[in-house]
Amino acid sequence: MSTVSRRPALTPRQLTRTGERLSFIYLERCTVHRDANAITAQDAEGTTHIPSATIGTLLLGPGTRVTHQAMSVLGETGAAVCWVGEHGVRYYASGRALSRSSALMEAQARQWANARSRLAVARAMYRLRFPDEDPARLTRHELLGHEGKRVKDCYRAQAARTGVPWRGRRYTPGDFSSGDAVNQAITAAAQCMYGIAHAVVTSLGCSPALGFIHSGHELSFVLDIADLYKTEIGIPLAFDIAAQDEEDTGPRTRRALRDRINEMSLLNRCVDDIKHLLLPETDGSTTAPSDDRDVVTLHSDHGHQVASGINHDGPEDYGDDLW
Repeated sequence: MSTVSRRPALTPRQLTRTGERLSFIYLERCTVHRDANAITAQDAEGTTHIPSATIGTLLLGPGTRVTHQAMSVLGETGAAVCWVGEHGVRYYASGRALSRSSALMEAQARQWANARSRLAVARAMYRLRFPDEDPARLTRHELLGHEGKRVKDCYRAQAARTGVPWRGRRYTPGDFSSGDAVNQAITAAAQCMYGIAHAVVTSLGCSPALGFIHSGHELSFVLDIADLYKTEIGIPLAFDIAAQDEEDTGPRTRRALRDRINEMSLLNRCVDDIKHLLLPETDGSTTAPSDDRDVVTLHSDHGHQVASGINHDGPEDYGDDLW
């Protein structure tokens, strides 16, 4: 039996850099196993080999079975694994985060912990949603008021575009069928977007709970990110579905949103938007700290960080920071 201490550790130099990986791979209705350093996806049509070090995040959809050996190689190569609904439109659970670095989590915590920077991120989120308006001087209360007005305007504009009667947003938690067709479609679209956002947030190693607009819920940051695409994607698509037919609006909305997400490469866009929001001093993608660094440091005075694996009372270097 191989123990952790005897097993040779993989280093970032042995792995494909995060920027060169396939960001998200989605599998459904297959058995996921391991063949050497590749994972295999086997279904009725045959077996597909995927080098594990090229995977950023593996999304396991309905009908998938994954073996212990497959999870082992994915963990060794730093890939994240999320169990999701069809084409990622529901989030159920996840394994480890893709990122070896805590840079994004720490950046999120720093931005969240300071009232001024927390407001700055909220304004940046508003700017992403409504680029034609400058929120630089808006207070939090004003941001909420402006956001509410823009969403109402979006509802009215989409109703006029599609000819779907609009009597206001009506949703009873736990009673999906209580709303009319367009309200059901809006609810289904929102739930799907929450699943997508949750998968991306956890894959990047961010905290789902530390929100900049929403607060007090374990998924506050997930709700923040999902709302970035509400008026651009979710609401227009919901009205399109309701205009086609009033039957089976939930399933039809989920399938249509699934296709739209794939067409727009929304998962990759979510990644870039999150990095841009949390690391405003960079462009959020090309100059942000590498996700695949395997570096551990220690906190010191005045915000400095020093190397780990060293006894700072003397010159001895103990190598790996292990007991």
